[in-house]
Amino acid sequence: MNEHRPSTLTDSALLAVRERHIDRLRRVFAGDTSDGYAFALCGVERRLDGARMQDVPAAVAAALDGLASKAEALRDDVVFRPLTVECDIHGVHFMDKIFGADVFTLDGSWQAHLLAQPVGQLRPPDLDRNPTWQRAREMARAFVATGATVPYFGLPTIASALNVGVNLFGQELLVAMLVEPEAAHRDLRVINRTLCAMHQWYRATLPPAQLQPVVGSYRTQPPGFGQLCGCTTHLLSQEQYREFIAPLDAELLGTYPHGGMIHLCGAHVQHIPVWREMKELRAVQVNDRAADDLWQYLSGLREDQILYVNPTAHMSVERIMRITNGRRVVIVSDVKDRNQILTPGTSNRRPRGPG
Repeated sequence: MNEHRPSTLTDSALLAVRERHIDRLRRVFAGDTSDGYAFALCGVERRLDGARMQDVPAAVAAALDGLASKAEALRDDVVFRPLTVECDIHGVHFMDKIFGADVFTLDGSWQAHLLAQPVGQLRPPDLDRNPTWQRAREMARAFVATGATVPYFGLPTIASALNVGVNLFGQELLVAMLVEPEAAHRDLRVINRTLCAMHQWYRATLPPAQLQPVVGSYRTQPPGFGQLCGCTTHLLSQEQYREFIAPLDAELLGTYPHGGMIHLCGAHVQHIPVWREMKELRAVQVNDRAADDLWQYLSGLREDQILYVNPTAHMSVERIMRITNGRRVVIVSDVKDRNQILTPGTSNRRPRGPG
């Protein structure tokens, strides 16, 4: 055990640094750009492999030791570098395992077989008896028991009703939306009720100031904001998303006091009109292919909807700044020089266009 961990991860000065960054992030969400430079985020994480660990308290302690050794990174006054313990159980197939799918590893990554049953017959899991959910709860409780106050706890991939439904049924869910809509609605509701129950459990168990949804070091939001994964929405038309999925996504984000974020990584711009109407949606996180559509999101969404952007080969920090002028944006990058993200006069300037 790192003998410095207890004092480092409860250090009031480090906690004050974290909270100064969070206060500034709250101002970004409130539309305040008076700081003169855009918000940059690039945290430090230690991942807990919940599917393989034998001794949960020891694994949590080791993860915190690792964070303690990197804790000075948090003192950066240009980039917010939060410290996060990430609860990783079966990767993006966490919920598939909970719903009874056969989850396995292939070439070092988690995969899952589809359920051998038709859409419309999904049974809700008995969470009180589910071993995977019991392990997840054990990890959260072990984190709380350490008394560490500085780091965040990142949730497992609770995902979204659509992501989980496609993982469980594959294309058959999409076919059911067309030919058996009631069956699709039913199973999606069963999934979403389970996801909401899990978020509610975490909200009741973890200190609000330390709860971050998945990928907490790179999608950090102020306390009281949730998150869902919208990767699979690129498969749907706007009409399908509006009918089948949008009410469920709004319900899930609505389990948090301030709504929350949707993660996107593909081609999703057809849904911007629906997301603009979704009052629970307060942030949109884009990486990979989705980042190329930054201008469409910035110009199409509401003024109070913030964009988290992971730079790509086509969407550099410089281009992000040209498009946004530093407004309504969190740049997820290890920015070395504040001059890259200076935003003089942004409070009175509008976005410039696609750049």
